[in-house]
Amino acid sequence: MASYGASPAHRPSLLKRLLPRTLLGRSLLIIVSPLVLLQVISTWVFFDRHYDTTTKRLAQGVAGDIGMVVQLLVREPGTVNQLQIFRLANSAMRVDFSFTEGGRLPENTTRASLNIFTNTLKRKLTNAMGQYVGRPFLIRTGALDDDVEILVQLAGGVLRVLVPHERLFSPTTYIFIMWMVGSSIVLFGVAVIFMRNQVKPIRRLAHAADSFGKGRDVTDFKPEGATEVRQAATAFLHMRDRIRRQIDQRTEFLAGVSHDLRTPLTRMKLQIALLRDVSEAQNLESDVAEMERMVEGYLAFARGEGAEQPQETDIAALLREVVAQMRRDNVVIDLHVEESIALPLRREAMRRCLTNLIDNAGRHGAHVSIRAGQRRRAVEITIDDDGPGIPEDRREDVFRPFFRLEQSRNPATGGVGLGLSIARDMVRNHGGELTLGEAPDGGLRARIWLPI
Repeated sequence: MASYGASPAHRPSLLKRLLPRTLLGRSLLIIVSPLVLLQVISTWVFFDRHYDTTTKRLAQGVAGDIGMVVQLLVREPGTVNQLQIFRLANSAMRVDFSFTEGGRLPENTTRASLNIFTNTLKRKLTNAMGQYVGRPFLIRTGALDDDVEILVQLAGGVLRVLVPHERLFSPTTYIFIMWMVGSSIVLFGVAVIFMRNQVKPIRRLAHAADSFGKGRDVTDFKPEGATEVRQAATAFLHMRDRIRRQIDQRTEFLAGVSHDLRTPLTRMKLQIALLRDVSEAQNLESDVAEMERMVEGYLAFARGEGAEQPQETDIAALLREVVAQMRRDNVVIDLHVEESIALPLRREAMRRCLTNLIDNAGRHGAHVSIRAGQRRRAVEITIDDDGPGIPEDRREDVFRPFFRLEQSRNPATGGVGLGLSIARDMVRNHGGELTLGEAPDGGLRARIWLPI
């Protein structure tokens, strides 16, 4: 089947190329996008309001405790008073104090923070220490589970403070994040299950329509799913029944026409047989034979697929049978089948299609080459000849019923103009396509594409 690339003017935008192509993907995107947006807004509100305010209050509490201890140390100097103050602070404030005589703050006061939580904590704690302590200090933050180390420069040395993370970090942060992520996963899982169940009837409808379009019998399909999907499925079933009735009526009508037309032809043949001594009898006999061929061609075109049911058919075996029959008519044919391929086909209809195409190739060329093989999800059959070919601008015209490039009505030079029409109609009844192109040797190439 010919593929045509999209022109730059009609190339889809970047947004359309990035969007999912399936209904399930787009439905999930519609559900997930507001959910993600809601989570982003919630996270922003949480950090801007709750976490920021809570961290600020906790940092101010710790800085106030450190400021009070610093004031006590300045007012009550001495080792004994210092130990009492540290003991009381450790028990009452849950903060570990120690003092290094003659110590100095390290010159390198920078340490990389690990994430947004420690960045916010260090910023709030720095502001609070500047407000409540008012002395040179250094804050060292590690992971969230580690204690925060604060060094304060005093006159006689360095005050070292170890603050447990429970005093500076609220557990609601973990709870909020776990709740946000957990609820998102649960909601996404529910959305996937729900949307898969909603999309499943649409997939069944598409599969049934595709099977019916390929000429396969659709018997186990029934409407299900949402109201709109049920309406579409019901409309498809009504359409299927109408098409079947039309095919049955056409087949019955053509059977009657065939009988009515053949009866007078048979009588004419019998009468001609009694006129052997008449000189014009031979011409009349050839005219009757021509009429029979024309009637058969018209009926074959109108009959189409008839009531034949698809059955598993070996393409290679079918090609060999047709080629063997055509070789008996002295047609030189080269057949090459890459592998054994079985498809559900209307065997006699496909045989008639291949016969028409090979007969057309043998009529106009001295050598016919046939190739068959699987191409991805399709079977490709090419029939090449070394004849004069068909001009490119007339290749679609030859598929029109009763159209002939050779304008005479002599069946010996081209039939009645129905062979290619019948062949394309039968291929399309199987969900495939028949196209014409130029063969490698300059003749005509007929290409059959059948979906697997």
